[in-house]
Amino acid sequence: MKAMVFQGPGRASWQDVPDPGVKDPADAVVRVGAVTICGTDLHILKGDVPEVSAGTVLGHEAVGEVVDVGSDVRTVRPGDRVLVSCICSCGRCRFCREGRYGQCRAGGGWVLGHLIDGTQAEYVRVPFADLSVHPLPSAVPDEDAVLLADIFPTAYEVGVLNGQIRPGDTVVVVGTGPIGLATIAAARLYTPARIIAVDLAQTRLEAARGMGADAVVGANDAPEALVRDLTDGLGADVAVEAVGVPESFEACTRMVRPGGRVANVGVHGKPAALHLEDLWVKDVTITTGLVDTYSTPLLLRMMAAGSLPAAAALVTHRFDLGEMEEAYDVFSRADRTGALKVVLGGARDDRLERAVAQDS
Repeated sequence: MKAMVFQGPGRASWQDVPDPGVKDPADAVVRVGAVTICGTDLHILKGDVPEVSAGTVLGHEAVGEVVDVGSDVRTVRPGDRVLVSCICSCGRCRFCREGRYGQCRAGGGWVLGHLIDGTQAEYVRVPFADLSVHPLPSAVPDEDAVLLADIFPTAYEVGVLNGQIRPGDTVVVVGTGPIGLATIAAARLYTPARIIAVDLAQTRLEAARGMGADAVVGANDAPEALVRDLTDGLGADVAVEAVGVPESFEACTRMVRPGGRVANVGVHGKPAALHLEDLWVKDVTITTGLVDTYSTPLLLRMMAAGSLPAAAALVTHRFDLGEMEEAYDVFSRADRTGALKVVLGGARDDRLERAVAQDS
């Protein structure tokens, strides 16, 4: 089969690899129908995730059809259409019993495209299939479903729930890529008084406004002053960091009010300064976290009911699965291509503009 293989920092290619098969009784093998690229995949290519070995197939988000299962699998069978979660769960270890599936200590957690071969391929082996794939209702198309593999659970659990967003809150979201936009959409479910979106790219700020942000501001256009002005000098109740660079994290700690919450969602590859000389007296709560995906069944029901934005609001570029290298190029140059979320495979709509001309 073909797959997108990591070859070391800055290098990956779409190439032939052996077909996966069932290795353990709890495995399922899924034929990939739709897959996407995550900002975390770009962090891997930059060398920010050194645990990823050369030769690993990238990707941790997919929708597809089960083609084989191990003898212990009970919840899915060949022919079932499923969502492949970005997190695998053994269901038995201490952390899985607490619902902290991202911290699984029995070979689960974030393993796809990280510690084992991932989803950016024609087929993928998924461990602990009973808890790691979700049968899909026919009402949820592939392109919508693939958004529930990572970005919506991450935004909801690590951003909204960890940040304890409440009715009437002022929320600032720093970074309006796919995760930031999903955070804005999920935050609206809790009726905050206002959501302020911060980003460097004007196209992403426009997308944030379309997703429900009440105010948008460029990262270089004094966002801290705007937050002070809109909160009578107090600061935001919740600041969500959705970029993964030191500057954005430190900006969040400056924009949050005394007694407020900073929810870090971004994947960081470099140290960020924690200015305790300023924060110790402010009673600020800072949360971090890898998504656990315990909310995926709930989010699936919400997507089927039309309560979450569908792919049309987030997917800007569509490709065939074999165009993986082109998709990476477009997604990695989002500042020039306007890419938000890219989807490979699934239903193609050639009326929509895909990649812009190569201008690098």
